[in-house]
Amino acid sequence: MAAKILVGTASWSDPGFVEFWYPKKMRPTDRLGWYAQHFNMVEVNSTFYSVPDPMLARRWCNATPPNFVFNIKLHQLLSHHSTRAKLLPPALQKKLRLKKDARVERNEETMQELLRALTPSVEVIRRAEKLGILLLQLSPAFSPRKHNLSELEDVLELVRDYRVAIELRNRNWAEGEQLQKTLDFMREQNTIFVNVDAPTGKHFTIMPSDLDAITNKEGAYLRLHGRDPRAYITGKTVAARFNYNYSDAEIDEIAARSERLATKAKEVHIVFNNNARDYAPHAALRLRKALGQLVSLPPQTAELF
Repeated sequence: MAAKILVGTASWSDPGFVEFWYPKKMRPTDRLGWYAQHFNMVEVNSTFYSVPDPMLARRWCNATPPNFVFNIKLHQLLSHHSTRAKLLPPALQKKLRLKKDARVERNEETMQELLRALTPSVEVIRRAEKLGILLLQLSPAFSPRKHNLSELEDVLELVRDYRVAIELRNRNWAEGEQLQKTLDFMREQNTIFVNVDAPTGKHFTIMPSDLDAITNKEGAYLRLHGRDPRAYITGKTVAARFNYNYSDAEIDEIAARSERLATKAKEVHIVFNNNARDYAPHAALRLRKALGQLVSLPPQTAELF
């Protein structure tokens, strides 16, 4: 393998992880450190909903070993999701004179203010040499029928100093003639196209899994959502949508795909988002073993306690 492959999950504090994976009665403040004994990367999901305090980011860094990496999911306001004011920092709500239940207008001023609030925490992680990739995860409603990729240029300019990955969640960006235009845009913007493992199907929210696109040789990104089409399309909660337990044979497939990506980019980030129960950490551990990163799997929590 030519590249370093980092394996982790989309968050370390999902309710299913707490109930089924972490040791019983473990203090919440101890979970990240325990997670980091098993993985070398995590995708921070909480930043999609709120801006962390820099002191909290410092505690994250202090709880993890020197080679640990944090990928930061950018706030939903930046990625064309409908956003209520209560998800903005209180100081920003006050500055913009917004009521908590008001919808926030996505414009240059609000995006600049939000990134200004987020930057201190991101810089804490970068100074600790633990910052990986910023993830811009777009809404499925962001489609080529209603939008143009150039609409992303404003936010991309604001985060130009960082490595950025873009996850499109409307299939129409990756079909027919549009696919080449999409990849060309990513390359022009020096951003990383997020490849996925998802169910087979033509539903507009299911991105194709047969793409292994590299648009920035510095990094490749693969997010694994599970392969249950019914759950993916009809699930009412995040855990229901991504309720899938990868088989060992499927993990072997993902290992081979990860190694192929590693021949094309300097670093590969593999993130398991099948976050029902403890499916994600166990799948990620099996992948690390399949990649030769672990000699054997750690004991199951139930065997430890």
